[in-house]
Amino acid sequence: MPGKVGFVSLGCPKALVDSERILTQLRTEGYEVVPSYQGADVVVVNTCGFIDAAKAESLEAIGEALHENGKVIVTGCLGAQEDDIRSVHPQVLAVTGPQQYEQVVSAVHAVVPPSAEHDPFVDLVPPQGIKLTPRHYAYLKISEGCNHKCSFCIIPSMRGKLASRPVGEVLDEAQRLVRAGVQELLVISQDTSAYGVDRKYQTGFWDGMPVKTRMLELCQALGSLGVWVRLHYVYPYPHVDDIIPLMAEGKILPYLDIPFQHASPRILALMKRPAHAENTLERIRKWREICPDLTIRSTFIVGFPGETDEDFELLLDWLEAAELDRVGCFTYSPVDGAPANELPDPVPEDIAAQRLERFMNVQARISERRLARKIGREIEVLIDEVNEDGAIGRSQADAPEIDGLVYLDGEYDLAPGQRVRVRVEHNDEHDLWASLIEGP
Repeated sequence: MPGKVGFVSLGCPKALVDSERILTQLRTEGYEVVPSYQGADVVVVNTCGFIDAAKAESLEAIGEALHENGKVIVTGCLGAQEDDIRSVHPQVLAVTGPQQYEQVVSAVHAVVPPSAEHDPFVDLVPPQGIKLTPRHYAYLKISEGCNHKCSFCIIPSMRGKLASRPVGEVLDEAQRLVRAGVQELLVISQDTSAYGVDRKYQTGFWDGMPVKTRMLELCQALGSLGVWVRLHYVYPYPHVDDIIPLMAEGKILPYLDIPFQHASPRILALMKRPAHAENTLERIRKWREICPDLTIRSTFIVGFPGETDEDFELLLDWLEAAELDRVGCFTYSPVDGAPANELPDPVPEDIAAQRLERFMNVQARISERRLARKIGREIEVLIDEVNEDGAIGRSQADAPEIDGLVYLDGEYDLAPGQRVRVRVEHNDEHDLWASLIEGP
């Protein structure tokens, strides 16, 4: 009988890709992945440890798995802090850090040896591997780690320095996913703009053609696959300007996920953010001039140590001027080991919470205003699901899980993964409602 493995995956899309890789290896070796604690011989928990709330969620998930099953292996970002895990849950069987795929699989072997009856020619794994996302979209991780030393972040200490994947390997994976039916590739890393820096942009090969290990050439190649290509975690280095024409030409989606984090030069310097000295407002204006349909999403931190009322008001003014389409915001969380914890003048929690509320109220008005400009327009939508009210999809401006939705009420003859043309009828501050013009 094949061993049965339960799996809990927490955290960001990058961790989800790690989970997919581990599961693919386990399935290749004949293990069965089961959806419940009770049916599993062992449970793997892939953790997140980026902020205190994520760390607490991970520890809670480990505790639940121990209570429900008893045999638990821990991996992921929090795994880099083994002592913290074992101080709360000493009975876990093994702890490994992020990207330590082989160690996770070995730990599973130690608990449940691979079946001698496994026949890899019968128990086939699809060529695209095991995916935890719906069939029609997938995350494409192009690198691991990060070279930056942002003062609020401990990711480099957990995931190491930038390590770009060979461009041919990335493009081969993308092609396999597209052939398997994926309609949207979401490009992810810790720093997508830095892709290839560690490899000195060396030339690789794909489909017999030379391709540089660099963001621009990667995007050009991905744009030839005929599916949506969405860029996440893009730092605003100067060469990002070279990507905008590809968006204007329809080669990749007109969508940039740029973590600006703040607008006050003083706070950005305290954060030790890369490229913070660039004139971002002027660059945003030029990007939209080249590609009017460009959607910009970002994340910000308020209540950072030393943030004054003046810094915060500057941020609100910048937000109004930038008119970003999609925005997430968090109050500063003092993550264990982050240098920013040592900065003077911490912001009281109640003031940080008030700033967060004000910030999100301003952004809600901006978002509603920008979405209203789409009323009457014809746009393309990728269907995600169909329920009792009709079809629900996303426009090119909407990444899964984090952005808005497009509702097609009364449309029941569509299926997830179909791309359709619709006309926008109305909106609120997050979502659109539309009518079908043309099916797949």
